[in-house]
Amino acid sequence: MTDLISENLQNKTGLVIDGAMATELEKRGVDTNNDLWSATALIENPEAITAVHKSYFQAGADIAITNTYQANISEFMKMGMTKKEGQDLIIKAVKLANKARVDYFRLLHKEDRDVRAAHPLIAGSVGPYGAYLADGSEYRGDYQLSEKEYFDFHRSRMQLLDKAGVDLFAFETQPNFDETKALAHMLKLDFPDQHAWMSFSIKDPETLCDGTPLQQAIKYFNIFDQISAIGVNCTTLENIEPAIKNIRAVTKKPIVVYPNNGDIYNPETKTWKANRQAETFTDLTPKWLDAGAQLIGGAVEQHPKTYNK
Repeated sequence: MTDLISENLQNKTGLVIDGAMATELEKRGVDTNNDLWSATALIENPEAITAVHKSYFQAGADIAITNTYQANISEFMKMGMTKKEGQDLIIKAVKLANKARVDYFRLLHKEDRDVRAAHPLIAGSVGPYGAYLADGSEYRGDYQLSEKEYFDFHRSRMQLLDKAGVDLFAFETQPNFDETKALAHMLKLDFPDQHAWMSFSIKDPETLCDGTPLQQAIKYFNIFDQISAIGVNCTTLENIEPAIKNIRAVTKKPIVVYPNNGDIYNPETKTWKANRQAETFTDLTPKWLDAGAQLIGGAVEQHPKTYNK
């Protein structure tokens, strides 16, 4: 398969990734304070997921991330579903994103199409094992499985996302270096025609949450052609610019960043506290572009087309 990120970046300064799913679902009345988090809406309110995806396309997003970060077969079965029902929900997540894409883009005028990405993408979200634990581990990375155990945990979801037609995988909020190595190895072995971006969860601009130096992790993935972009997400706005500079120093891959909006997240209660002192995406995005970022997301308070050139 063609590397669609590189293809879309050929004549553009950057690509716009969508923003938070759970926050927008909560605005639509979905209760995400449970182990399934935003994946709850796959069961209770799938129309809200399509509406969120469509709203981001309307705001200028070039890439939609499927609502599968917390969705996995094991968790669905723990809730009393059959394996088949869990599988169907993951496929459904891709179909909801694609419906939003089709519904929105078929209404665009030609001049609008010309300024958008040549092929708006759907990225299949693959969250870390720590997200399944639902205890904040994706912000600590303090767990250790064998490579086979990581394979066994991630394979079924990735197979379903691939079967449903995602354009690439989004390995996101990854705090554990060994887990990311396993994901890249499985991508090469089991999905040789697919691509992915790798986005780390970091505790500071130099360090993954599990203590691995960020530059060490970045360098490791330089040899993986299927890793189309690399970066960080779900971290503070202040961490982004220095993290981009650290990443750019050791790789030529496109850099992906999609931080939090400045509010403070409590992973135990899965709630956010407003931070009125935080800088805005409007102020910071030009700095991130200048530092070398090419895929940027996470913003909901500005029109993304302001940096989609």
